[in-house]
Amino acid sequence: MAESLKEKTAKGLFWGALNSGTTQLLNLVIGIFLGRLISPAEYGIVGVLNIFTLIAGNLQSSGFSQGLINLKSPQARDYNSVFWFNILAGFVLYVVLFASAPLIASYIRQPCLVPLSRLVFLSFVISSFGIAHGAYMTKNMMNREIAIIGAIALVCSGSIAIVLAFLGFSYWSLAWQQIVYIAVLNLGRYWFTPWHPSFHFTFEPVKRMFGFSVKVLITNIINTVSNNILTLVFGRLYPIKAVGDFTQAYKWDSMANSFVANAIGQVAQPVLASVHEERGRAVRVFRKMMRFTAFFSFPAMFGLAIVSREFILVTIGKQWVDAIPLLQMLCIGGAFVPFYTVYQNVALGNGRSDVYMRCNVMQIVLQIGIIALFYQYSINKMVMAYTLFTIAWLMVWQFAAHRIIGVRFSAVMKDVLPSLLVASGVMTATYFATCLIASPALLLVVRIVIATLLYAGTAKLLRMEMMEEVVKWVERRK
Repeated sequence: MAESLKEKTAKGLFWGALNSGTTQLLNLVIGIFLGRLISPAEYGIVGVLNIFTLIAGNLQSSGFSQGLINLKSPQARDYNSVFWFNILAGFVLYVVLFASAPLIASYIRQPCLVPLSRLVFLSFVISSFGIAHGAYMTKNMMNREIAIIGAIALVCSGSIAIVLAFLGFSYWSLAWQQIVYIAVLNLGRYWFTPWHPSFHFTFEPVKRMFGFSVKVLITNIINTVSNNILTLVFGRLYPIKAVGDFTQAYKWDSMANSFVANAIGQVAQPVLASVHEERGRAVRVFRKMMRFTAFFSFPAMFGLAIVSREFILVTIGKQWVDAIPLLQMLCIGGAFVPFYTVYQNVALGNGRSDVYMRCNVMQIVLQIGIIALFYQYSINKMVMAYTLFTIAWLMVWQFAAHRIIGVRFSAVMKDVLPSLLVASGVMTATYFATCLIASPALLLVVRIVIATLLYAGTAKLLRMEMMEEVVKWVERRK
């Protein structure tokens, strides 16, 4: 019997959450080893390259991954067309960036970036061979297989990076980590995907998807700039160590908030696309995703905020102490970041890539304005302003979602506020109840245990819907 949409969504969320959880756990272990073996300045050197690699990756896929996912029934010829387009774009972009390496090094004032960037940029050439396969797996909600592939790729790439860092390869170990990760990920996609490319192709499907995909492309580039602009600006304005501290803080923050965002992202667009013709049903699906996001995101991110100091000191050491206040601020804003995934997929799932593009264009324009106002102040003040803006901009996305599917702000608040208030109360109580503990290691463990038990107990006592659904879901599988 074919699975219902509800069953597929629940199964997809489970495997998406498992994938995100496994990914972040492995990243945690790998990050601890690398954080102890590589200095903040060395981290900063690789960190400033992220924006160039990600923008090139956006140009390479050109939004056609989302275009494939948004098609009702994509055929083999559609995947094949996107596959060969991605490869062509990947090689062209690598040539351009290879030639641009000296300019990038000159802007950051780090000559070592010339050979390093040319190696790092190879990662998106390799990734071009697996983008269409990744879209196939997402479209068909192969979340279990995605989880397996991701875990294997992380273990392989992380192990190689740790060995290289131990042998003294410094920032080169981080570069090779990216290369190996993409290569293993692609091999896994080929193994699990029944579709395989052929040399008989036409770019007609690419042309047909262009109108939708080009808006997604522009928006993805803007998102990339938005998410990485501080690192690029800091690379020019501040010492490379400060860039490394921010890169480390941003990495831990991203790992935590992406646990929820990735779980939602793997099912949001295909599910919302399948119900976009039924407005009432679309609203119910959207609200369910918002409740799921709030229930997990707020305790995870507020919890990381209150243990940031102990976490940094115990795991990667005192050399990263300047990253602690940055991580605390980023965690507050990071609690709201997963909601962007839900809102953005409302637009994409309903074919409104124009709305998706406009909201993100306005966001980056205002972010640049904030940077222009605060660049003369300390790095901490700029991050604080960036965090507050990240939270406030969700109101614009809510207005867009109301226009697209009719969901009201009052309904969203009803879904989100219970988790926000409970998480805030629990973390505040945990912080003050444990503030007299002197040992960072003991304090880290005690705060995690108390906050987890207190949040779960409070949610159960208040009979919060998501807590009851989680309990029922677990009981059905016993």
